Parts: sequence; structure tokens; C-alpha cells
Amino acid sequence: MKVILSYFKLLALNLKEHKDNIPQVAKLAVADLKKTYTGAALGWAWAVIKPIVTIFVYWFAIEIGLRKGGNVGGVPYILWLIAGMVPWFYISETLTGGADCIRRYSYLVTKMRYPIMTIPTFTNLSKLFVNIILTFVAIIVFWLSGHKPTVYLLQLPIYIFLMFMLSNAWALFAGLISAISKDFSNLVKSFVTAVFWLSGVIWNVDNVSDKPMLRRFLMLNPVTFICNGFRNCFVNEIWFYDQWKRLSYYLIFYAILVFLSLWAYKKLRKEIPDVL
Repeated sequence: MKVILSYFKLLALNLKEHKDNIPQVAKLAVADLKKTYTGAALGWAWAVIKPIVTIFVYWFAIEIGLRKGGNVGGVPYILWLIAGMVPWFYISETLTGGADCIRRYSYLVTKMRYPIMTIPTFTNLSKLFVNIILTFVAIIVFWLSGHKPTVYLLQLPIYIFLMFMLSNAWALFAGLISAISKDFSNLVKSFVTAVFWLSGVIWNVDNVSDKPMLRRFLMLNPVTFICNGFRNCFVNEIWFYDQWKRLSYYLIFYAILVFLSLWAYKKLRKEIPDVL
């Protein structure tokens, strides 16, 4: 019972530190965003150029090269691909960036005694700004392609929020472990490609209907849930509560990750300043 109460206290501390440092978190998020594009000739344009180039390459390879495109869910493959790639750009950056966030901002911990648990928040928040811009770009692209915005787009903020909260829990856990061991950060970077190919970002997981066990396993992947969620808004026109089982799996995974992040903080918070 005492152990459970200790984790609830850590969760309350997490919420309190975020509440007490809202202005600082916002300022650091903006500063982190500016740092990303400072010095580049095209500046903020890279926030859109890089995703466009990446999407074009995958579309060209699959639809033109492999001839495996065609219509998916009643829309051209390129539109279906855009709907899934938009959240992936954010997820991929937070997977690797989350693992490096505490080490990257080590001076906040060693020199200023800044609350460790808020570091993942402002680093993920800076990336979320870019993701929101890309989401609006995707809406415009769909509109120009003859697919007007529907009421299903109203649930986009829900999927964005769920994506952000999961990334935050991951970044706190991975950031703490990586601050102690650089090997963990390298391990995460090596697994990002595997996560991409196993999450149905560029292929439809629902097509694995002849192997129900494999399909169910793939659906447990939280990245698959988010990518399919964005496609439910843009293409499939399905409400999030209509797939309540998938949502339940996602929330269970999130709860486990929150527990792991609090466990890592409890075990490592005293060692982090000395290691950094």
C-alpha cells in the first residue's frame, strides 16, 4: 500500500511542477522550437519541406516503383499516406528526441535545479507546434483534392492530445534512462525504423485479415492506433469511441508507461545531477 501511495505522490508532484512552471515551460518550448531552425537559410520552411520530400519519396517508391498504391479507403494512396505520415513525423521525433531531452538540457538540472519532469514537456511541446502546422496543411491538401473537411475532423484534437501525453510519458522514462546510459539512447535510435515498418504508417494493418492473431498484435501498437486515428478523421470517417477496444489498449499502454516513468524518476532523480 505504501508503494502505491508513493507513486501517487510522485504523480501529484509531477502535476504540481507542471502547474507551477507553466510560464517557464511555454518559454522554453518556444526557445527549443527556434533553436531547431535557427541558422538554416530557409528557416521555418524546413518544418514543411522535409515532410513533403519524405512523403513524396515513399509515395513514389510504393505507387510508382512497386505499383502497390491505388485507392485506399476511397481516396488516392497519396492522401491516405499523408494522413498517416503527419502523426508519424511527430512520433518519430519524440521517440529519439525524448530519449535525449534530459541530457540535451543537462544545464537546467545541474546549474539551475530546474524540475526534471517538465523538461520532456517543453521539448515535446515545441515539436507539437510543428505537428499542428502539418495537420492544417494536410486539411488544406485534402480540401484542394476535392475532399472537404467533415465533422470527423473535430476529433483530431483528441488524437493529438493522446499522442502528446504518450510522448511525454515516454520522454520522461527514456530521458532518465538515457541520462544514465547512452547505450539506451543508441538502442532507441536503432529501433525507430522497426517501429515505422511495424506500425502501418505506409501500409494498411487492416489488410492482415487472414492472420487475426498477427493483426491483433499489430493493433496493440500505440503508434498504429494514432496513425489509424488520424486516418479515421481524414479518410475512414470513424469516431474514436466506435473503436473502444483499440482505445482501451492504448490507455492501458499509456498507464504502464506512466508507471515506468515514475519508477525511473523515483530510482534515478538523485543520481541524475551527478551523472550529468
